[in-house]
Amino acid sequence: MCLGSENGVIHVGFFKNLFTSKAKKLEAEKYKIGMAKTRSNVLSHLKELLDSADRLDDDLFDELEEIFIMADIGVNTVVKIVDHLRDRVGLNDVTTPEDLKEMIIDEMFKLYVKDEIVSSNLDIADDRVNVILFVGVNGVGKTTTIAKVAHEYKSKGKRVLMVAGDTFRAGAINQLGIWAERVGADFFKKEEGSDPSSVMYDAISYAKEHDIDLILCDTAGRLQNKKNLMKELEKIHKVIGREIDGAPHETLLVIDATTGQNGLSQAKIFDDVTNISGIVLTKLDGTAKGGIVLAIRDEMGIPIKYVGLGEKLTDLEHFDIEEYIYGMFEGIF
Repeated sequence: MCLGSENGVIHVGFFKNLFTSKAKKLEAEKYKIGMAKTRSNVLSHLKELLDSADRLDDDLFDELEEIFIMADIGVNTVVKIVDHLRDRVGLNDVTTPEDLKEMIIDEMFKLYVKDEIVSSNLDIADDRVNVILFVGVNGVGKTTTIAKVAHEYKSKGKRVLMVAGDTFRAGAINQLGIWAERVGADFFKKEEGSDPSSVMYDAISYAKEHDIDLILCDTAGRLQNKKNLMKELEKIHKVIGREIDGAPHETLLVIDATTGQNGLSQAKIFDDVTNISGIVLTKLDGTAKGGIVLAIRDEMGIPIKYVGLGEKLTDLEHFDIEEYIYGMFEGIF
């Protein structure tokens, strides 16, 4: 990824030069809408602060910390960003707020990328039955997310099987079935109260018999008893891995962006329970403070795979750090 950078430093002018195609710019506009609350309620104060500042002193950096914390970036991550800014200002003899704007964008970009190639693509191969496991608490949009991923891969010509692994709620089973019918995916369920591992075992047998390319598995999200959840997910992983070598190929944690730092707490709990390979951040549609993206990436090292930027089936977007930064700062810097 390149944001109009030289020697790893990103320049504020990238807003004007980042998108060379109308399609790319249209995609970025979704992030602009999704980050509206962060921009108008929180980061507008950043613009006011830097536009009115006549020097870069400790008071200014303290105010920066407060603004970033209000954006849900997270205290630990904010301290890291601001400490880096202090160091760079001292080392480079920077004196103007305009230069600090460039450094803020640069630090956020580097914090997410971490000198790695960060892909939001799922690990989907053509020569196997692919299994994606979805975890997360109830109410975060997990079922809808599964439907949106099914729709994406159906549109790519894949045969998709949606599996009702949350067997403790009849409503969850029925809802997933309705979505499967809507997107034209295969659907597998067993009666309410069935062992989720047995559901996965039988679903994999079905997939092998019916030439399924991609299995999308729902799971229960009961955090009230972490020990039981851990045992259940461990058993599911064991059964899936025994039936398909290397599976599940992805385990995606679905988080509601409107819950803020509570979402980070959920991520830590589920990462203790199972090996999370990526995050799906739902409801980033103008009602959430989207700084949680940076907190999750910084504190857990887990990439964001998708963000939900609307209600339509096509409104689940593969995460793009350039478009995300554009959404945060467009009109601010």
